[in-house]
Amino acid sequence: MIPTITEVSPVQTQYLKFIERLKASGFSGDTNSDYANRIVLSTDNSIYQVLPQGILYPRSVEDIQILVKLANQKEFQHIVLSPRGGGTGTNGQSLTDGLVVDLSRHMNNILEINVEEGWARVQTGVVKDQLNKALKEKGLFFAPELSTSNRATIGGMINTDASGQGSVMYGKTRDHVLALKTILLDGTIWDSAPVTQEALQTHIQRTDYAGIIHKTVDLAYSENRQAIEDTFPTLNRCLTGYDLAHIRNRDGLFDLNSVLCGSEGTLGFIVEAKVNLLAIPKYATLVNIRYNSFEASLRHATELLEAKPTSIETVDSTVLDLAKNDIIWDSVANFFPQIEGEDVQGINLVEYTDNDEATLNQRVKALTDTLDLIDKSTSNTLGYTTATGHGDVNKIWRMRKKSVGLLGNASGEKRPIPFVEDTAVPPENLADFIMEFRAVLDSYNVQYGMFGHVDAGVLHVRPAIDLKDEAQEPLIREITDKVVALTQKYNGLLWGEHGKGVRSEYSPAFFGDLYPIIQKIKAAFDPYNQLNPGKIATPYELGVALLKIDSVPIRGQFDRQISTSNRDQFKESLYCNGNGACHNFDPNDAMCPSWKGTRDRRHTPKGRASLIREWVRAMSEQGVNTEDASKQVRKSHFITSFLPKLRNTINKKRGGYDFSHEVHESMMGCLACKSCVGQCPIKVDVPEFRSKFLELYYGRYLRPTKDYLIGSLEFVMPKLSLLATPYNWIVEAQWFNHLTSKYMGLTDTPSLSKINLKKEMSRRGIRLATPMSLEALNPRDRKRAVIVVQDAFTSFFETELVLDTMEMLNRLGFQAFLAPYRPNGKPLHVHGFLKAFNRTASKNLDMLQNLSFYGLPFIGIEPSMTLAYRSEYRKAFGDSRSMPNIQLLQEWLGQQQEHLEKQQLSLGKDTYHLLTHCTEKTNAAASINNWVTVFEKLDLSLIVETVGCCGMAGTYGHESQNKATSKEIYNLSWKQKVQDNELKSKLVATGYSCRSQVKRMDSIHIPHPAQALLKHIRIAQAES
Repeated sequence: MIPTITEVSPVQTQYLKFIERLKASGFSGDTNSDYANRIVLSTDNSIYQVLPQGILYPRSVEDIQILVKLANQKEFQHIVLSPRGGGTGTNGQSLTDGLVVDLSRHMNNILEINVEEGWARVQTGVVKDQLNKALKEKGLFFAPELSTSNRATIGGMINTDASGQGSVMYGKTRDHVLALKTILLDGTIWDSAPVTQEALQTHIQRTDYAGIIHKTVDLAYSENRQAIEDTFPTLNRCLTGYDLAHIRNRDGLFDLNSVLCGSEGTLGFIVEAKVNLLAIPKYATLVNIRYNSFEASLRHATELLEAKPTSIETVDSTVLDLAKNDIIWDSVANFFPQIEGEDVQGINLVEYTDNDEATLNQRVKALTDTLDLIDKSTSNTLGYTTATGHGDVNKIWRMRKKSVGLLGNASGEKRPIPFVEDTAVPPENLADFIMEFRAVLDSYNVQYGMFGHVDAGVLHVRPAIDLKDEAQEPLIREITDKVVALTQKYNGLLWGEHGKGVRSEYSPAFFGDLYPIIQKIKAAFDPYNQLNPGKIATPYELGVALLKIDSVPIRGQFDRQISTSNRDQFKESLYCNGNGACHNFDPNDAMCPSWKGTRDRRHTPKGRASLIREWVRAMSEQGVNTEDASKQVRKSHFITSFLPKLRNTINKKRGGYDFSHEVHESMMGCLACKSCVGQCPIKVDVPEFRSKFLELYYGRYLRPTKDYLIGSLEFVMPKLSLLATPYNWIVEAQWFNHLTSKYMGLTDTPSLSKINLKKEMSRRGIRLATPMSLEALNPRDRKRAVIVVQDAFTSFFETELVLDTMEMLNRLGFQAFLAPYRPNGKPLHVHGFLKAFNRTASKNLDMLQNLSFYGLPFIGIEPSMTLAYRSEYRKAFGDSRSMPNIQLLQEWLGQQQEHLEKQQLSLGKDTYHLLTHCTEKTNAAASINNWVTVFEKLDLSLIVETVGCCGMAGTYGHESQNKATSKEIYNLSWKQKVQDNELKSKLVATGYSCRSQVKRMDSIHIPHPAQALLKHIRIAQAES
């Protein structure tokens, strides 16, 4: 039932031979030819899917020299090499059926920053936001902006000549490139910058690749100067890649970088860049204008340009509505009021930046005064809001950036996809162009979303098409051809921002008679067409055609091979559109911790979704119905299934190949933190499809012992807690930890609380929620009553926290009851014990539903266990069971502000710093501010610290195979905060796993926010 892939094609054999020779030649980087890695890098953010023969991760310039010199040998001149950075391209730029050469894993260092002269020198695997984070404290930034800035590399930006918001003021990437270091195919390291005619002649006299290249490029310009001027339109987003128009810069210097920028890895390996830096504007204001017509927003943008703002961005109602259903909306909702009677169809975001506050305010006032004079009863303009300061302005820009991914989360099988999305026309033509563009799409009866840079005449248009439907696939060609003609009609370009890639098919149409010239340039750099072939240009002498938009495999062709039932069961993975938001470099961002800890793209939501898609496709191809297989696994008996599982496991240990093992390795690296569910624009839910996969995988192979131990944890804790002292003596012993790590795969087993919850409840007068106790409540007490739902981690490992929470609630004047303990089942779900999870969850729901009869609110202390009721429980039972509303502690307290004010407690104006749990801050983001509000109501201050994942995530950090990665993740952001002497004594953390990790890594106890509140309440009430 599990797909196996064992055949090695003749082509693959040649590539494997090349890889072996490469390693024997001294290549020190990583090499991957396994199927899982190839599948993960077979997609980017485009509609295409091309399986590479292998992936190379060079560690140094020397590695790339070894690579190209080997590929340049006659024996290997058929080997194809394609550079790759962040893999965020929308046109398949980095996709190849040869070898992917990924520079982002190792060659990602910032080499030098010169503040005085305003430049930085970086390896091209550096991520844009990584560079700007390092520059921020110096008051500088790398200006070219793009929506994927938290995962796009500088090399990728250079190779596509990327730009986005603010390009009218700041230009494109190439406008900020001062010098490049490129490895040519003969191994030459070439440093390129604008040079004089004298220096150029010296270069031309060389006899190597560099000499041929300079001679060819110089002749291309000198012999075709007039034709070049006649061919290329004057646009902010002028033609990039092999840019003949700028071979000579404004000073008359020869600039090879005009050819290299935007060349998409077809000319050489750009390994280092010296880039220009600008001062960060001190002040920023964003005017957010609403319209009842999208056309009106486009036409008004032309007028707005006259005020010379920094940038103007447009968003249509489709994108705005998607944003409203995303986690991002909480941060920007105040700037987009929903006013009764308004039908907002478009928004213009008009930004002003300046170093002089008075000047900025004057410029903004000039615009708002004009807007205030508009008669809203007769105008398409509905109103506006303003966001002042970089903090608020950046919140809105983050929402706008997320628009790219959000479009992929439209409902239904037809999803907006990128294939005609970054046309550029003169801004004054944009409105008319878009109206005709929309007419083309309307003629095919397709829905679409639009957003973009109206100041530059660039609008991203994504038609909604279901490419799993073979009948819809021809629309790619039909619509693209019409858009090409329309773009030419309005004197524009097909590639305004995201590069050419597979859409290079249209290069001859836009280059015209100059296309043979760029073919000669390609041949000078790459005579055997080995570098990312089929993109932009091919050597004329070889007679090789460019790729065509409908001849490259698309994802939909593979997805349509998946049966409907299998697709439905694993739908949490199948809608991933490759936007790569999970590749976020920022260590202080929650998503995705396993990616940050390993730098392995298999260990990302995108990677795991890709692997599951391929696994489910192979299952469907073999006629396996995964839903039926799951039912069979749940019906099977341990004794009868043991021997077949044992045989399969022995075969696995002997090296028997099964693609499922590669998928399993990726799934086991997941922390199940659910950050992907909250932060991925498409809501890819890795923990959900991971658990389904594990259920099937362990229906064929034996489970490790640790899974049974973890799965039984919630059930045995009540009994073990009665033997806490001897239990702790054993688990704290070094010999025990050694044995469990070696033979059971578990390490650093946590100790039980020395306090027995039942005994302490009786001693402290804490009431258990039972029908009898709840029935006895009088009406006055009922209004202030609340039921705290137990979980195994706090009840048995942090019993003091449960008791403190109950005391805090009672001291604040509430009537707190503790629900009887029942296993929640989440550990079972995480490890794929889905039959046991459903049974456990159902029993837990029986108890909670009996208590819900009394109408009291439920709250939970531990975020991950509490939020399971909203996710795992709802997905498991759907509408078949009524689901009690169990709030996080702070969510409920946040609704009790009036009651808290009546307590008239002043707790001392102390300041605490909150470290939040990943699941909580990504799946219940608004609840974090509830803690801030509660502290403020009690005269305390709470600052939410920005951190990523702690690296524990339930039991992940306690599994021996994960210990090193767990520590690496912790060191990325938590360690710095925990060891900060100014913060150390004032830190609070909401997650049990987080507090456990801090104790394990730094031997420091961090209290829960409720415990910090209780400390001050006790003091205040004692003094009064």
